[in-house]
Amino acid sequence: MPLHIRYAPFAAALLLVPFTLAAQMAGDTTALAFHGFRAGAQLGEIARQVEQLDGGRLRCERAKADRRVTECRSLLTAPELGGPVELWVSAVDSVSSVLTLSGEVAGDQLDAWRRHLEMSYGRVGARVQGPQWMMQWVRHSRMIRLTWRVDSSSKVASVSLVDGRVLDAWGRERARRAAGRSS
Repeated sequence: MPLHIRYAPFAAALLLVPFTLAAQMAGDTTALAFHGFRAGAQLGEIARQVEQLDGGRLRCERAKADRRVTECRSLLTAPELGGPVELWVSAVDSVSSVLTLSGEVAGDQLDAWRRHLEMSYGRVGARVQGPQWMMQWVRHSRMIRLTWRVDSSSKVASVSLVDGRVLDAWGRERARRAAGRSS
């Protein structure tokens, strides 16, 4: 058997190794997350994450204008977050569309949040608009955004996780219902 035929399967396998390793290392790039909170998570998952972080609970109320929408809040004092932060969640059919963690932060806390996001999703440039700074990552209709502002007495930062697929589906359904009412 000629040498090139005998080693062809081995050579083909070697060619695939870099692609396989890259795929394994990249993981699910659509699952944008921050300290266990992820874009598009079910409310039950978020409630468990809140309880696991600091034993707190997620308080939720249904919106009066659209019963499919639920607004939830919690105050988190988990050391992993670097200090107390407020959690706000807007969910459609119990799936988070927008989730925000926000609070007054120390400089090292903001740096830790930024490092965590850059290590997870890559370096991006910060954009400035007036006194506010922002860094943003987008993957397959999902977004995570770090926003902060500094004034003379405090530094306030937030991380928002947005699932565009949930918002788009909700918008299409609302439009379909509105069209059905006007016919």
